[in-house]
Amino acid sequence: MALNLHNKKIIVSKINKISNTALSAVTADSQGICVNKINELRKSGREIGVTMSIVQNTLLSLAIKNTAFECLKKKIKGSTFIAYSMIHPGSGARLFKEFSKKNTHFKITGAAFEGKLLSILEINQLADMPTYKEAIVKLLLILKMSVAGKLIYTLSAIKKKKETS
Repeated sequence: MALNLHNKKIIVSKINKISNTALSAVTADSQGICVNKINELRKSGREIGVTMSIVQNTLLSLAIKNTAFECLKKKIKGSTFIAYSMIHPGSGARLFKEFSKKNTHFKITGAAFEGKLLSILEINQLADMPTYKEAIVKLLLILKMSVAGKLIYTLSAIKKKKETS
């Protein structure tokens, strides 16, 4: 069913509003993926603060005009599945990367972060970026390990001092 002009304006406005507040965006070709799998992907995205839409290329081009994601215009072909990360910049990339491992027809076509079009390597780096919680846990583990190492070093120094006395 064709969209009338009013509905197209609503879609463009909605996507533009999201584009102005999102941290990063990832696009993909979802041709050949069944609707149930797409719905599961959307559900898991909502849980981690990722907003997703399947949008016609002309409407998406209009929606991202004068936003940080305007550089994605080069990657838009046909209907585009786009994911905006609202909480953590790597959430959408991580979600799409994991989904593409299980679904061979799903192809990541591009991504943008801080107004820059990302290469495949950079998309993978964005996807592998730890979340705030993961970074805190890693920091605490490192601190714990360094404190334990310092304690062992101090105990061995005390033991050596006693042996030489």
